[in-house]
Amino acid sequence: MIAPPPDSPRLPTTPRREEEDVDRSHERQLVEIESRLYREDPRFAEGLGNGQPCRPREYRHTRAWLLLGAALAVLAVGIALAHGLLIAAGLVLGGMAGELFDPQRPARRHRNFPPRPRPRRPSD
Repeated sequence: MIAPPPDSPRLPTTPRREEEDVDRSHERQLVEIESRLYREDPRFAEGLGNGQPCRPREYRHTRAWLLLGAALAVLAVGIALAHGLLIAAGLVLGGMAGELFDPQRPARRHRNFPPRPRPRRPSD
C-alpha cells in the first residue's frame, strides 16, 4: 500500500456516532422491510427465514389450475349433452379461473375509484 505524501491534506474521518446512526437507520429499514414482507406473504417470509423459500403468493396458482380443470370439465359435459346452462356455467368458471391467474389481482382490488357525482335535485 502506498502512503500519501506528507504534505498532502488528509481526509477528515467520520465520527463514530455518525456511523452508528447510519447503522441504526439501515437496521430500521431492514426491520420495516421484513415486517411488510411478513404481512404480505407470511408463508414466503417464513420459508425465506428457514433458508428454503417457497414461491411468492403471486406465482402460486394451485387453486386456479383446479378451478380451470373443473371449468373445462363442466364445459365439456355441457357441450356433450348440448345443455346451455352447463356451457354457461363452464364459461363463467373459466373466467373466474382466469382472474385467479392474474398476479396484479390484489392491487386492483384496492383501487381508489373516483367519487360519484351527486344527483342534481330538481329546482323548486
